[in-house]
Amino acid sequence: MPTAPRSLTARERARVEFTRDIKEAARRQLAEHGAAGISLRGVARDIGLVSASALYRYFPGRDALLTALIADSYSSLGDAAEAAAAPDAEARDGAPDPGDHLGRWVAVCHAVRAWALAHPHEYALIHGSPVPGYTAPAETTEPGTRVPFLIGGLFARAAQDGAYRPLDRLPVPADAHRALLPLLGRLPDGIPDHLVVAGLTAWTYLFGAVSFEVFGHRANIVDDQRAYFDHEVRRLGVLLGLGPAAADGGRPSGQGA
Repeated sequence: MPTAPRSLTARERARVEFTRDIKEAARRQLAEHGAAGISLRGVARDIGLVSASALYRYFPGRDALLTALIADSYSSLGDAAEAAAAPDAEARDGAPDPGDHLGRWVAVCHAVRAWALAHPHEYALIHGSPVPGYTAPAETTEPGTRVPFLIGGLFARAAQDGAYRPLDRLPVPADAHRALLPLLGRLPDGIPDHLVVAGLTAWTYLFGAVSFEVFGHRANIVDDQRAYFDHEVRRLGVLLGLGPAAADGGRPSGQGA
């Protein structure tokens, strides 16, 4: 039988709590000054330390702290998106059933939008302008690819169920196929190029729409942002092959504000 998890010692609990305090202070700096304005000295001052030297036992520099914030943000966003698409989501009132591929896509889109609107500074950290002088390490790749792989999985599941019906079957030219090789190398063999392109397009356009709203680019163009977003992602799902639009044009549930 599996052994029960070991309880943390007092020292370990203190380290966890202090690490949390450091990250919370860094998020306040992120909200006030942007990612480029985060510094260990400022974090130390915010949590009442005389100097930043004590923080170096937890984060050896600003970049390590940024990496932790980025990984946490990706993970939080991934949790929200995966919860909207989880197999047990249909147990929640009004959530789309497992065979409603279009409804699940729209539910995931609304979960991403709701998270971004609730965490605009964290969203800007992971989907905004690059932080000057910072290069994200490989450890951010896994949390950062959760949502795109989730979206790709929605299309793959629709194809398995015979419910993938793209409005066109334009062949993927050889140069575009070669451009996809880094992604294809991470996917199981045998996935058609057009299915990969559909998932990649859906991911790109979802985050483009969310970014336009979060960063205010449609503020004087679209009035009811939520209503338009719902129509936009539903229409995109249909165009990319996730099934016919709902006859009544209604919104699926499980959507964020």
